[in-house]
Amino acid sequence: MRLIGVDGQQLGIMPTEKALSIAHEHNTDLVEVAPAAKPPVCRLMDYGKFLYEAQKRERDARKTQTKVEIKEIRLRPKTGEHDINYKLKRARTFLERGAKVRVRLRFRGREVTHPEVALDLMARIASELEDVAIVEKRPAKEGMTMLMILAPNK
Repeated sequence: MRLIGVDGQQLGIMPTEKALSIAHEHNTDLVEVAPAAKPPVCRLMDYGKFLYEAQKRERDARKTQTKVEIKEIRLRPKTGEHDINYKLKRARTFLERGAKVRVRLRFRGREVTHPEVALDLMARIASELEDVAIVEKRPAKEGMTMLMILAPNK
């Protein structure tokens, strides 16, 4: 096995027993780093300290990570003008806070035979919110619903 010291210096190729005795002398652990290599590569290190630092790096990465929230607005093709304006106002606040907005337009009964009405409404929503949002996913019909996803402008 190839042995790498605590400071990163290569100590050479040696049998496992000798590597274990060197690790015992230096009061460290013998950790196999690359088992698939020929010969396998092992390193002298304090394994507990290594695990602690790895957990610390992971914790710090999670702190800086941002979760994208998706809010949903539901409409129908026959939704009234005042209700549409209210929903647009709510969508604008969601987008200004940094959340994505999923606009779901539900069809009932024979409304599904007139998708152009829904597309016009989706286009209106996109144009009304174009100052704060970009269309991430164009309106697409999925069964009895039509979906569009809006993402906030940077």
